[in-house]
Amino acid sequence: MTALFNSDLKEMAERSVLCWLATADDSGQPNVSPKEVFAVADDEHIVVANIASPGSAKNIHINSKVCLSFIDVFAQKGFKVYGVASDVKQGQTEYFRWVEPLRMMAGDRFPIQSIFVVRGTAVEPIIAPSYRLYPRETTEASQVQAALRTYRVKQEVSNV
Repeated sequence: MTALFNSDLKEMAERSVLCWLATADDSGQPNVSPKEVFAVADDEHIVVANIASPGSAKNIHINSKVCLSFIDVFAQKGFKVYGVASDVKQGQTEYFRWVEPLRMMAGDRFPIQSIFVVRGTAVEPIIAPSYRLYPRETTEASQVQAALRTYRVKQEVSNV
């Protein structure tokens, strides 16, 4: 059986500062919310710390279908993961199965209220339009340089 989450997805998730979790309420109104503490748990699950997301938790209880995305803002590439989420609370048996990578990231700074466990059902790449429209001249390096200029980010030179 082929793993749903390949090494490219896992590496991109590690490079990403935030992921975005999209849920919907009982009327179908979408909500997207940034999540700072998340990790790829295995080949088909992403775990997200519920630090301050009562709306996401409520929506997951109503409609477990979610979409989670993350990108490298400089390379302008990432992934969209469609899936089914559950809200695992402290005290539930499976909580300890999922919490460890999140606890290491959150430390004492962010109290974890519960864990959103997203079982992926499909994955799609996210790429900036330049990669498709100008494939011969668009490289990850050129996108990074353009983004650094746009965002006015100065890269530090290491003397190591």
